[in-house]
Amino acid sequence: MSKKNNFNEDEDIVVTLTLDDDQEVDCEILTIFTVGEQDYIALLPQPGHGLPEDEALLYRYFEEEELPRIENIESEEEYEMVADAFDEWQDDEEYGELYVDLDED
Repeated sequence: MSKKNNFNEDEDIVVTLTLDDDQEVDCEILTIFTVGEQDYIALLPQPGHGLPEDEALLYRYFEEEELPRIENIESEEEYEMVADAFDEWQDDEEYGELYVDLDED
Protein backbone atom coordinates (compact mmCIF):
# COMPACT_ATOMS: atom_id res chain seq x y z
CA MET A 1 0.00 0.00 0.00
CA SER A 2 1.25 3.43 -0.78
CA LYS A 3 -0.10 6.78 0.26
CA LYS A 4 -1.06 9.30 -2.38
CA ASN A 5 -2.02 12.41 -0.50
CA ASN A 6 -2.40 15.49 -2.65
CA PHE A 7 -3.11 17.65 0.37
CA ASN A 8 -1.50 18.70 3.62
CA GLU A 9 -2.39 16.10 6.26
CA ASP A 10 -2.16 18.76 8.97
CA GLU A 11 -5.17 20.56 7.49
CA ASP A 12 -8.69 19.18 7.75
CA ILE A 13 -10.27 19.11 4.32
CA VAL A 14 -14.02 18.66 4.30
CA VAL A 15 -15.95 17.57 1.22
CA THR A 16 -19.68 17.12 0.71
CA LEU A 17 -20.69 13.61 -0.28
CA THR A 18 -24.11 12.99 -1.84
CA LEU A 19 -25.43 9.55 -0.92
CA ASP A 20 -27.69 7.36 -3.07
CA ASP A 21 -30.76 8.75 -1.24
CA ASP A 22 -29.64 12.33 -2.09
CA GLN A 23 -28.66 13.01 1.54
CA GLU A 24 -25.64 15.30 1.70
CA VAL A 25 -22.96 14.41 4.25
CA ASP A 26 -19.94 16.54 5.09
CA CYS A 27 -16.87 14.33 5.41
CA GLU A 28 -13.26 14.93 6.33
CA ILE A 29 -10.70 13.41 3.97
CA LEU A 30 -8.55 11.11 6.08
CA THR A 31 -6.25 9.82 3.37
CA ILE A 32 -5.93 8.78 -0.25
CA PHE A 33 -4.02 5.54 -0.69
CA THR A 34 -3.20 2.96 -3.33
CA VAL A 35 -3.85 -0.76 -3.18
CA GLY A 36 -2.53 -2.65 -6.15
CA GLU A 37 -3.00 -0.25 -9.04
CA GLN A 38 -6.19 1.42 -7.77
CA ASP A 39 -6.44 4.57 -5.63
CA TYR A 40 -8.90 4.72 -2.74
CA ILE A 41 -10.11 7.47 -0.42
CA ALA A 42 -11.13 7.26 3.23
CA LEU A 43 -13.74 9.79 4.35
CA LEU A 44 -14.91 10.43 7.91
CA PRO A 45 -18.51 11.69 8.29
CA GLN A 46 -18.85 14.85 10.36
CA PRO A 47 -21.27 14.96 13.32
CA GLY A 48 -24.94 15.59 12.71
CA HIS A 49 -25.64 13.44 9.67
CA GLY A 50 -26.87 10.29 11.39
CA LEU A 51 -23.90 8.22 10.25
CA PRO A 52 -21.37 6.67 12.62
CA GLU A 53 -18.82 9.41 13.28
CA ASP A 54 -16.01 6.98 14.08
CA GLU A 55 -16.37 4.79 10.99
CA ALA A 56 -14.60 5.74 7.77
CA LEU A 57 -16.30 5.46 4.41
CA LEU A 58 -14.09 3.85 1.75
CA TYR A 59 -14.42 4.50 -1.99
CA ARG A 60 -12.47 4.04 -5.20
CA TYR A 61 -10.81 7.34 -6.10
CA PHE A 62 -10.04 8.71 -9.56
CA GLU A 63 -8.89 11.99 -11.01
CA GLU A 64 -10.26 12.81 -14.45
CA GLU A 65 -8.93 15.96 -16.05
CA GLU A 66 -7.67 16.95 -12.58
CA LEU A 67 -11.17 16.68 -11.09
CA PRO A 68 -11.69 14.15 -8.28
CA ARG A 69 -14.29 11.39 -8.69
CA ILE A 70 -15.25 8.54 -6.41
CA GLU A 71 -17.24 5.37 -6.92
CA ASN A 72 -18.52 2.60 -4.72
CA ILE A 73 -16.49 -0.52 -4.08
CA GLU A 74 -18.79 -3.21 -5.45
CA SER A 75 -17.24 -6.54 -4.45
CA GLU A 76 -16.89 -7.82 -0.91
CA GLU A 77 -13.42 -9.17 -1.75
CA GLU A 78 -12.16 -5.77 -2.94
CA TYR A 79 -13.74 -4.02 0.05
CA GLU A 80 -12.03 -6.40 2.51
CA MET A 81 -8.67 -5.84 0.80
CA VAL A 82 -9.13 -2.03 0.97
CA ALA A 83 -10.39 -2.13 4.58
CA ASP A 84 -7.32 -4.16 5.60
CA ALA A 85 -5.02 -1.62 3.91
CA PHE A 86 -6.86 1.25 5.61
CA ASP A 87 -6.58 -0.49 9.01
CA GLU A 88 -2.84 -0.81 8.38
CA TRP A 89 -2.66 2.92 7.61
CA GLN A 90 -4.52 3.69 10.86
CA ASP A 91 -2.10 1.50 12.82
CA ASP A 92 0.86 3.30 11.23
CA GLU A 93 -0.68 6.69 12.10
CA GLU A 94 -1.27 5.68 15.72
CA TYR A 95 2.26 4.32 16.02
CA GLY A 96 3.65 7.56 14.56
CA GLU A 97 1.66 9.66 17.03
CA LEU A 98 2.82 7.49 19.91
CA TYR A 99 6.43 7.83 18.77
CA VAL A 100 6.11 11.63 18.56
CA ASP A 101 4.50 11.75 22.03
CA LEU A 102 7.37 9.75 23.52
CA ASP A 103 9.92 12.09 21.93
CA GLU A 104 8.24 15.09 23.53
CA ASP A 105 8.58 13.67 27.06
